This record gives sequence, structure tokens and C-alpha cells, in this order.
Amino acid sequence: MTVAKTLLQLASADLSLPRLSDASLVLIDLQNEYLTGPLALPDAHAAIANAAKLLARARNSGAPIFHVAHKGRPGGLFDRAAERGAIVSALAPLDGEPVVEKELPNAFAGTDLQARLAATGRKNVILVGFMTHMCVSSTARAALDLGFRVTIDANSCATRDLPDGRGGTIAAATVHDVALVELSDRFAIIARDGDALA
Repeated sequence: MTVAKTLLQLASADLSLPRLSDASLVLIDLQNEYLTGPLALPDAHAAIANAAKLLARARNSGAPIFHVAHKGRPGGLFDRAAERGAIVSALAPLDGEPVVEKELPNAFAGTDLQARLAATGRKNVILVGFMTHMCVSSTARAALDLGFRVTIDANSCATRDLPDGRGGTIAAATVHDVALVELSDRFAIIARDGDALA
């Protein structure tokens, strides 16, 4: 039986993890909206804890750090003027760490994220955040088109249960795994152990 391989493996691409000191860290939509209410993610707290460890290491390494926050309508989901739209306290930006607000899943669409990343002179971008199948995925796909080499820390991302279109539900863990497998085929290197990003 043939062992399945990604397109990146078939192309003999370099799948080594980047050094934090050679990369930019982009934290996507790590907002309170995902902790309670209709968008609460089952694995949000674990992902936040892992992202906090990675963020601390990135800060110590001197890596450029960019926080992305989804901006919704006043009074609605992701209201940036309300607590629900705030970045979770464990990952609050420090002075000098830019916050890029977006209105679409792809963090590059309608924002200056591309210009900010390009200004660092680094091609390696590490993505973490919410939700794996939505904003992390669309940002990773766009980043490839823009010439970046993308790595995703699997344990610093999470998503939610989704309807399967047949009256059932696909568990969040399965949605997360499938999203990462799809991205690993061509769009990103998946770090299964965030501690390996050093």
C-alpha cells in the first residue's frame, strides 16, 4: 500500500520549522467572543495557554509580533468596543505590538498586514489563533499567494462543532484536524508540537 504524501512532500519542499528569531508571529482573533456564547470553542482555553507560551518565547527571541482582531458591528459579534471583542487578557498586546483589525476571514483582506510583514524583511510567518477552519485557514492560503512561508502551531489553534449538512454534527476536533491536513498539503507547515518552535 502506498503511503500518502502531501504535495509539499512530493515536491521535496523544505518542511523544517522556522526559528522564532527568523519569523514573524501572527495571532489571529484570539478574542473573548470565543470563550462564551454561541461561538464558544471547546478547546479555546488550551489553545490560548499554548499560544501564550509561544508568544512569550517569540517576545524573548525578538520576533516581530502582530495581533489580528476581527471587528464586528457595534452591539453584535466581535464588537471591538465591548469586552466580547477584546483580545483575551493572557495574550494582550504589549506596547509596540501592532493590532490589525479586519472585517473578513482573510487577515490580509482590507488591512495593512501584508505591508507590515514585508517591512520585517522576513518570509517566515507563524500563525496561531481562531478558528482553524476559517480565519487561520484563509489567512494561510492568502499568505502563500503573497510569497510568505507559513507555519501553523496546531496546538495554538481551535475551532467549533459544525453542522454536517445532513442533520448531524462534525466535532470541533475533527474540523480542526481536517483543516490542518488540508493546509499541510500545499499551504503551510504544521507544527504538531509548539515547543519545537524555538
